[in-house]
Amino acid sequence: MNRRLFALALALLVPLLALAPLARAEDKQSSASTPTIAVFKLDGPVTESPPDEMSAIFGGEKGVSLKDLVAHLRKAGDDPNVKAVVFTAEGGGIGLAQVEEVRQAIQQLRAKGKDVYAHCDSIGMREIALLGGATRFSVVPTGDVWVTGLFGEAPYLRGLLDKIGVQPDFLTCGAYKSAAELFMRTEPSPEADAMQNWLMDGIYQSLVTMIAQNRKADESKVRGWIDNGPYSAGKAKEQGMIDAAEYREDFEKMLKGKYGADVKFDKKYGEDKQKQLDLSSPMAIFKLWGEAMGAGKKKESDKPAVAVVYVDGGIVAGKSESSPLGGKTAGSTDIRRALDEVANDDSVKAVVLRVDSPGGSATGSEIILEATKRVKAKKPLVVSMGNVAGSGGYYVACGSDTIFADENTITGSIGVVAGKFYTNLVWNKVGITFKPYKRGKNAGILSTGETWTPEQKQKMQSWMDEIYGVFKSHVTTIRGDRLTKPIDELAGGRVYTGKQALELGLIDKLGTLNDAVAHVAKEAKLADGSYEVRVHPQPKNFVEELIAELTGGGDDENDSKYLSVAVARNAQLSRGALVDAALPYLNQLDPARVGVVVRALRNLEIMQEEGCVLAMPETVFGK
Repeated sequence: MNRRLFALALALLVPLLALAPLARAEDKQSSASTPTIAVFKLDGPVTESPPDEMSAIFGGEKGVSLKDLVAHLRKAGDDPNVKAVVFTAEGGGIGLAQVEEVRQAIQQLRAKGKDVYAHCDSIGMREIALLGGATRFSVVPTGDVWVTGLFGEAPYLRGLLDKIGVQPDFLTCGAYKSAAELFMRTEPSPEADAMQNWLMDGIYQSLVTMIAQNRKADESKVRGWIDNGPYSAGKAKEQGMIDAAEYREDFEKMLKGKYGADVKFDKKYGEDKQKQLDLSSPMAIFKLWGEAMGAGKKKESDKPAVAVVYVDGGIVAGKSESSPLGGKTAGSTDIRRALDEVANDDSVKAVVLRVDSPGGSATGSEIILEATKRVKAKKPLVVSMGNVAGSGGYYVACGSDTIFADENTITGSIGVVAGKFYTNLVWNKVGITFKPYKRGKNAGILSTGETWTPEQKQKMQSWMDEIYGVFKSHVTTIRGDRLTKPIDELAGGRVYTGKQALELGLIDKLGTLNDAVAHVAKEAKLADGSYEVRVHPQPKNFVEELIAELTGGGDDENDSKYLSVAVARNAQLSRGALVDAALPYLNQLDPARVGVVVRALRNLEIMQEEGCVLAMPETVFGK
């Protein structure tokens, strides 16, 4: 995190103390026996690793982690005071694979006799797949029901690059490794087009099946709904897609009529009360400072644990980074340290590596994979895949003996991409020239001031082929005869859904994060209820992050062996430079596509720094 940003945050805490008495503390006097309805509002992102507090403080969406959300639902299922569970969906972001995991938790709630209610302002395919199986599923009368199918877009930026004077120069391993095509082409190659179609087929079928099961309808009927959408809430009710068209006030009135006027709507059900800052008391803030400095630290449980370690975001060699404006990277140094710590922690009996990453640095991926092997040598280790675990994300996962994925997880993409941009033309447009000085025939091989010579392309291709060979070797050595086809028919950059990957032997089981935890606990001979699930490392709160950053804390001497990797990451083109050059051509486009293009351009940072990466193509699926 940027030091200036932390200094600003420190300055903001002072007026916060002055304003604190104006805030109202949550009522903590409610009786434990009060009948309760647990309310879960899906109005922010559902994240993989626990969201940091910096984002919320600076106006971002805090969201909730998938692990916490499912844990809170399971707690509600076992809580006799919880009479029902309510979901409200107000535009929050949830991934296709996450839909499956939360949906399973809802089914478990209903199996325990708990009613589940869902009320939405508007819905699309994901919402009806997620919440359509509730006891009562309703939408406001003026709401839209966008059950219209699955739409995806893959951007192609070659025309933009030509316009701003940037010449792409890329190589790939595998005809289906299409991550570079968005820079090299104005349309997909036949291989990329075929791959996108089989992905769309798999995801679409899964959504149709989930909706049919939720609404107790034939799949042919669901396809008819989709082909005739969109709908008003009233029309959707007539068709059987929802149970009621009602306003929020009528929805709440219905619940009070069924469960009693004194029923408590708990909108923070399951949250750790100790982490809820009571701003009405300035002493609470000083207490938080004291805890961050090490005073009053909560004693770790003596129970045996299953540790969950996250690979969340694009993989980089070095430290993880996150932005208060959104987005994060999965740094090999931090993940390696976390895996080594759980390997050496006697209280941790088993480990789940949760991967939600499109890949990135080949070096970073290898460091993480090696760390998983050290864990596996000491205790059971399984992998649980989230929304995406492709390319480098699959690389770090393949060392596990058992890989879980959701049906709609995007995975595979076994291949390598390398490339750079020749930018002299864009610099010439603003009157800036550069005089290169170099020693050594290939000293400028990653420079943006020259394109590759045929000899350099041959060297790059040889280097990539070596990395590609190592990648395939890891997969064949570990997966062995579980693979249903020769590796070259599975690799080449081909991307699959979790269900397709299961059929091909690239993963072992379809299941959620909780399924992976239960599986690895059984391998470790831990009885149900005898262990806790522990995220490692524990996420820092805002003040802990601030103090660690300002004091230089958080590093250990083991980082030195990987320091050269981080120092070697020398960007030839800054993250913002290409974006800034491109924005004049983007400002008049629609916001959704602008976001896709800007993200694609910013993702070039890893490639510009490392030259060769294990990355997936950029594809965006709409409602």
